[in-house]
Amino acid sequence: MIPVRKVVCGISGGVDSSVAALLLKKKGYDVLGVFMRNWDIADETGHCSADRDKDDAEYVCQRIGIPLQEVNFVRHYWNEVFSELIEDYQNGLTPNPDILCNKSIKFSIFYDHATKNLGADAIATGHYARTSFGEDLKYYQENKRVRLLKAFDAGKDQTFFLSQVPQKSLQRTLFPLGGMTKNLVKKIALHAGLNHIVKKKESTGICFIGKRNFQDFIKDYVKPKPGNFVDIETGKVVGTHAGIHCWTIGQRCHISGLHTAYFVADKDMKTQNILVAPSTNHRSLFSQTVLTNPPYWIHSPPDQLYQENTFDCYFRFQHGKPLVKCTLTVSHKNCLIVSLEEPLRALTPGQFAVFYTEEECLGSARIIRPGLSLWSLNYNICKAQNLSK
Repeated sequence: MIPVRKVVCGISGGVDSSVAALLLKKKGYDVLGVFMRNWDIADETGHCSADRDKDDAEYVCQRIGIPLQEVNFVRHYWNEVFSELIEDYQNGLTPNPDILCNKSIKFSIFYDHATKNLGADAIATGHYARTSFGEDLKYYQENKRVRLLKAFDAGKDQTFFLSQVPQKSLQRTLFPLGGMTKNLVKKIALHAGLNHIVKKKESTGICFIGKRNFQDFIKDYVKPKPGNFVDIETGKVVGTHAGIHCWTIGQRCHISGLHTAYFVADKDMKTQNILVAPSTNHRSLFSQTVLTNPPYWIHSPPDQLYQENTFDCYFRFQHGKPLVKCTLTVSHKNCLIVSLEEPLRALTPGQFAVFYTEEECLGSARIIRPGLSLWSLNYNICKAQNLSK
């Protein structure tokens, strides 16, 4: 049993990480704030948002009375996250940079820096999540495995983004906000005099894109490969595009000269064609099965899954969406087949299938591809019936 005294808390300049650090200090921990610079290229206005965030982080730490250090992880972020992101887009996938960043940067490189270079007994972040060790970590017991639990505030729960976090790091991580609501966090910040931080607009979207249109951003990194938009019902070309890397499943396509609203149903890497559906709820956008890569289990693999080859749990592939009941089956090379209780829209290759029980985030696996859409299933049934006549 190792006592936990010094905690290194990631400070982003936002209200959540600020209150997390404040709460840790009030509980008697020796708190050091660390600002992580993961991206420092100026946006389209010539300003670097990381500089503004650093100023806010300094203001927070001065206000609550803790020291602040800055660490530069730009090279690591580029190698571990951004390069993989670009490769995925080139291959027609839609990656999740937040999950990749937490896995490779915040809970790997930052964790190692904090524990090995800064003498931290534990790290902390402003994520809305909990662990089976609780919100306080008085002692650290090496190799005692920990479970990742959903936050008290279901609307703010961020375990989705933590579904690939290494067990080693999680064992020595504190989530001070796990048992709080967002409103309470704001009240604590206001009471501490952090009015400017509370009023600050919450960051959304991908940090390195800024205010730019995604298609304007990605063309700087991926060579355009023009192709056609093809109506999935008629097989007719209804427009052209600059490359499948610019589009994701379920996205609306604003095709010049057409009044019909089309949505991406599928992408063909070989032909660079994008199949589009003529309505947002078209049956080609819905599937009830998913094939994934081998999963990462945060605490341990579910015994039932690998003993009986089937396991019932809950599924989501987009943060904030309702959990859906599912059944997992082990497939070839330890991949998973996910059978959903109800069809879901726009199940997207490259995204993560995240698995839950009622309280626990079990882990996740990258989606290889969805199963046949409701449109394809109906087409195959009709084709079989015609052949049998």
